[in-house]
Amino acid sequence: MKQDGMQRGNVPKIIRTVETYHVPVLLKQSVDGLNIQPNGIYVDVTFGGGGHSSEILSRLDGKAHLYGFDQDTDAEQNINHRGGTGKRFVDDIRFTFVRSNFRYLRNWMHYYGVVQIDGLLADLGVSSHHFDDESRGFSFRFDAPLDMRMNKRAGKTAADIVNDYDAEALANVFYLYGELKQSRRIAAALCTMRARKRIATTQEFLQAVEPIFRREREKKDMAKLFQALRIEVNHEMDALKEMLQSATTLLKPGGRLSIITYHSLEDRIVKNVMKTGNAEGERVQDFYGRVETPFNIVNNKVIVPSEDEQRENPRSRSAKLRIAEKR
Repeated sequence: MKQDGMQRGNVPKIIRTVETYHVPVLLKQSVDGLNIQPNGIYVDVTFGGGGHSSEILSRLDGKAHLYGFDQDTDAEQNINHRGGTGKRFVDDIRFTFVRSNFRYLRNWMHYYGVVQIDGLLADLGVSSHHFDDESRGFSFRFDAPLDMRMNKRAGKTAADIVNDYDAEALANVFYLYGELKQSRRIAAALCTMRARKRIATTQEFLQAVEPIFRREREKKDMAKLFQALRIEVNHEMDALKEMLQSATTLLKPGGRLSIITYHSLEDRIVKNVMKTGNAEGERVQDFYGRVETPFNIVNNKVIVPSEDEQRENPRSRSAKLRIAEKR
């Protein structure tokens, strides 16, 4: 393995607290974008460390309610910590934690008797906790089991995909979700290695693919490769489409979507839904040739973190915020 490449190993273990589980990105801008009604019903479909939920709750009165979704057991532990209101989330009668993938948004709202919502916030991508927890396999900085599941209770792991998909299926994953031109070479290298032994850890995975990447682009391409695997493991694109479809139905007129994305694939879906009402971006016209869309775009220019925020939280650098209001 290269000693001057990824510089893996000997990385100090980070002690996690609710404050460092995930630093909320574009916090004020994203919550401002919801145009909070103090007695409204809101959904944070990416609860994580509770940063955005805490800010939303601080703007709600006693008759309002916030539902926080997260499928990760680790995130659920954060409801026992205090938010910006001074209360523990679990003790705040205005808050309900939903341990589920946000693709089931409509089902859960029906379960709780919610017909319409005033706003929905999503901070997509992966929390800092997942990248820094060396046992989860989300980062190439650590030698760990090749897992990458957001929900550790179910589903195929990244190792299952790497070892069980045929070469064509693997290449498609790396090309579609990582936008890697060398996807076929990567798939072939993995098939060669797994013919000798099962690829079970991030280190073994890297041993197979590192020779393919140019030194100057190694970190960027490896990040894209891990992103592609993570998306496939967690069915992220399908889940995002289903959540946005449900949100479009649930939002009342004047209700808002406030969505933070981190890569072009998810950003394209969010932009398409906001502009056309569907993930494919197909423009549906009425009898008079007018394009029908359920939303008005609030910010025509995408909102990005300030230089100060990017400096303080480097993981915010690729973030893009889009806001839309239901017609």
